[in-house]
Amino acid sequence: MITIIQRVTQAQVSIENQLVGKIETGILALVAIEKADSEKSAQRLFERVMNYRIFPDSEQRMNLSLQSIQGGLLLVPQFTLAADTNSGNRPSFTPAATREKGEQLFNYLVSYALEHYPETQIGQFGANMQVSLTNDGPVTFTLKV
Repeated sequence: MITIIQRVTQAQVSIENQLVGKIETGILALVAIEKADSEKSAQRLFERVMNYRIFPDSEQRMNLSLQSIQGGLLLVPQFTLAADTNSGNRPSFTPAATREKGEQLFNYLVSYALEHYPETQIGQFGANMQVSLTNDGPVTFTLKV
């Protein structure tokens, strides 16, 4: 699994002008599922996102995690992150999981996240979504499990 996490002061996702997920201070996580991923990968990704120390402490050092600040988590599926962009002028999606597997694992990640962190909001797998955010810092990282 690959995710881009962004520390945000706010983020939201809409589908056809209808708001489906919104958070204030927290993490927007764009998530891609690859062929070799499993439920264990989803659990590991969730743990890394929750415990990755990207929020400032009292000395403005990145020492606090999402878990410690109790911020919002917005999970948005984005299969394009799994693209192979090493050659040519068009991405190849060979590394990406099939639609069925991707949807199954994203849904597993969502249920796991909601069970362990109720402040989770979600986008919709396979939908044309509009995502808006205010990146704080900006602070953005790529995590791969």
